[in-house]
Amino acid sequence: MNDTIVLGDIEIELTRKAVKHAHLSVHPPHGRVSLVAPAGTRLDVARAFAITKLAWIRQQRSQLRAQAREAPRRFVQRETHHLWGRRHLLAICIADAKPAVSLDHRRITLTIRPDTSAAKRAEVVHEWHKSLLHGVVPALIEKWERRLSVQVTAYFLQRMKTKWGSCNHRAGHIRLNTELVKKPKDLLEYVIVHEMLHLIEPNHSARFVELLTLHYPTWREARAELNELPLSAEVWREQVLLG
Repeated sequence: MNDTIVLGDIEIELTRKAVKHAHLSVHPPHGRVSLVAPAGTRLDVARAFAITKLAWIRQQRSQLRAQAREAPRRFVQRETHHLWGRRHLLAICIADAKPAVSLDHRRITLTIRPDTSAAKRAEVVHEWHKSLLHGVVPALIEKWERRLSVQVTAYFLQRMKTKWGSCNHRAGHIRLNTELVKKPKDLLEYVIVHEMLHLIEPNHSARFVELLTLHYPTWREARAELNELPLSAEVWREQVLLG
């Protein structure tokens, strides 16, 4: 059963599910607010909980409005692109050859055929980004499999609009946002550890926070840094409060 809680100019979509704890989220890009509460939670109880979080909701909405975003990339000569947290200039090489991307110090060279569309250029670069991630992710997973005594049966890379990663704990799968290739590698590692810990504790419970603090003590700093970095025009951060 769904209800709507109205608190001044804020509408909160209330959903009741078989969960142990309330879970309040502020969703990009416009600050839509949702509250997932345990089944059987009375409307007045959910409303009282939401009232206690009003300041947090307003803060997250303000951060969403202020968060830096990259302009859409056009994949043209001398355009700025980020890779592993550093800025690089894009060089375009026109050649009658298979599209390719190479990296030389602070320059990314995109080789394309004449009249290649911007969409195709973006696709070529995205596939290159995936190859870079495939080059580092397996070693990080193996490292943390040993430390956490868990096994990742498969990992997937994809564009994700509201998350940096996700985990299917039943299947043992994790998914990572390909935008992570633009961020410092230690932030990629933080996201991997976060998702792999869901193989032990599926929910964002107090136990999950304890495990994350035990195995990755600087996770709060890593999360803050990750969420303060510029996002692409298509990718937004989801603000989540764990109840």
